[in-house]
Amino acid sequence: MSKFFFKDKPIIGLDISSTGIKVMSIDSKRWLVNGYGSLDLDPLKMKESLENPENTFLVDNLKQLLNEKVLGSVSSKRVAIALPTARSYTRTFTLPASAEKSLDEAVSLEAEQYIPIPVSTLYIDYQIIERNRGTLTVLMSAVSKSTVDIITKHVDAAGLTPVLIEPSINSVGRVLTATEGGSLPTVVVDIGPATTDIAILDRGSIRVTGGLPIGGNSFTLDIAKKLNIALENAHQLKVLNGLSAGPRQQKLSEALKPSLERIISETKKVMRYYNERINSDRKLEQLLIVGSGSNLPGVGEYFTNELLIAARVASPWQKLDFGKLQEPGKQFRPRYITVAGVASITPRGVWK
Repeated sequence: MSKFFFKDKPIIGLDISSTGIKVMSIDSKRWLVNGYGSLDLDPLKMKESLENPENTFLVDNLKQLLNEKVLGSVSSKRVAIALPTARSYTRTFTLPASAEKSLDEAVSLEAEQYIPIPVSTLYIDYQIIERNRGTLTVLMSAVSKSTVDIITKHVDAAGLTPVLIEPSINSVGRVLTATEGGSLPTVVVDIGPATTDIAILDRGSIRVTGGLPIGGNSFTLDIAKKLNIALENAHQLKVLNGLSAGPRQQKLSEALKPSLERIISETKKVMRYYNERINSDRKLEQLLIVGSGSNLPGVGEYFTNELLIAARVASPWQKLDFGKLQEPGKQFRPRYITVAGVASITPRGVWK
């Protein structure tokens, strides 16, 4: 992945997802939020803009976000960007220590074997995350050149200077490592509006990722169809009742079950891959649920029962200090976890 970097300048975070954009400025030493803002956008128009360098939809909305939607101050023009995890490839693998001298070549060979598009069309970055007896554990991340080039062009056109691009799940992992015991082998389930990203976080590094096109909006649609009610009413039932006990629990559970079962199935695959291929010696200790879909009441208990692992909704907001700024409402806080993670990166935290 292409890296752009200015060592002595402050960095702000920008989260570009399929359903919106968010910006945040953080004093990472104190975890103090200087400013933040968000803008929900049409997914179809976002998709078009992320695939067409001449489409100005993202540029126009970035300018509106920065000029009209920020609470507090976002003064720096240098920006670290979190892009949708589904648009990236992340893989952890082990090599003999002797391969370090030719690591670029070894990483390219690994990419050729496991990434289903030509290596020549990718920006690839990697990091040695562990050194054991005679072996190296390498974390590789790759994104298509067209995706990176289009995003950086749009961000440049909005008056910002890209200094880093990373998958959004890496940004989430940074926050959880700092606030939720992410140094333990941890399953992360990030339920966004349209997609769910799943990862294993261990010793502060993402080890393996997975995902599927189901998110909080899917839950709302499922409830609306099952109960034959308007989307607005379905959303209220989702966030107020969810999987909790109540007069409509059976119908709500039946409505939510198909989408939740697909998320559980994908989570099992990721957990199994980690246990069998990555690290069979370190037992997975916890499962943390984040993202806008984490505000589904009872979701932690559901994951605990289905996967037989201690699961809960992450609460990193105790560490994040909004100072004199008005904090996002409880219902809206989960949507800011990715941008908080990418905003908290420091120059020394960028991969070499």
